[in-house]
Amino acid sequence: MLTTYDHTEREDILSRIGDAEIVITNKVPLHRATLEHAGNLKIIGVAATGTDVVDCVAAAELGIPVLNVRGYAATSVPEHVMALMLALRRSIDAYHRSVARGRWTSSRNFCFHDYPIRDLAGSTLGIFGRGTLGQAVGRLGQAFGMHVVFAARQGAEQIPEGYTAFEDVLSQSDVISLHCPLTPETRGLLGSAQFARMVRKPLVINTARGALIDEPDLARALELGHVSGAALDVLTMEPPAQDNPLLALTDRPNVLITPHVAWASDEAMRTLVVQLVANIEAAVGTGGASW
Repeated sequence: MLTTYDHTEREDILSRIGDAEIVITNKVPLHRATLEHAGNLKIIGVAATGTDVVDCVAAAELGIPVLNVRGYAATSVPEHVMALMLALRRSIDAYHRSVARGRWTSSRNFCFHDYPIRDLAGSTLGIFGRGTLGQAVGRLGQAFGMHVVFAARQGAEQIPEGYTAFEDVLSQSDVISLHCPLTPETRGLLGSAQFARMVRKPLVINTARGALIDEPDLARALELGHVSGAALDVLTMEPPAQDNPLLALTDRPNVLITPHVAWASDEAMRTLVVQLVANIEAAVGTGGASW
């Protein structure tokens, strides 16, 4: 029997697990105390790639496999990145809002040119993170005629082949796109010191994890013109607090924020479900007589 819940408060997690043998979660956390009290639990399916929502150490100690899905958004996220990139470089949202306010109907000419429009071709795209998504964004960038560089780790003494020094990517890029995981080393990867080095005043795009960027510092960088725009699909706290400094800038033509939906194309969600079911079926199939 399958039971689903649209939303689960933390105080309801354990009671909703009950005597279930399989639990599927996306953002509902499963901490050690919960796992230790879920005596019948045999499999945890994570409907996402990241497993930080589960105490994987505790799960391993208790013999509970944690099964995630991979690569399901390998098209959806890169396409979202390019959509954000194009929208900012060509001021799509700003022109749409102006037309909606009546600016075009009151124009004396066949068009109006109130906001900058720049091509992607010939510009430099700096990518932080060279996994499946980072590489896919790189290929799309190249298809648009962009020069693509991948950043080495910050502070790296030796630069691997195919990478560019972290500081050089900051200074050379016209567009920066983040695709690295959130770890203690990458938390706050872009802050005031990094924004100050962005001499080409790039667009900053983040579809990875909100905490890769120091949000107050990004807000100041936008105010000071150290970056020419920002497009974010993720924030440090989700849903964000009303006093998030970046939300106060959403009326600007160079700021776009979408609600963590880069992954959510219909095609990607179908792939996610297929993988999730296959993972569970495989685990059940190897579970022995207890199943």
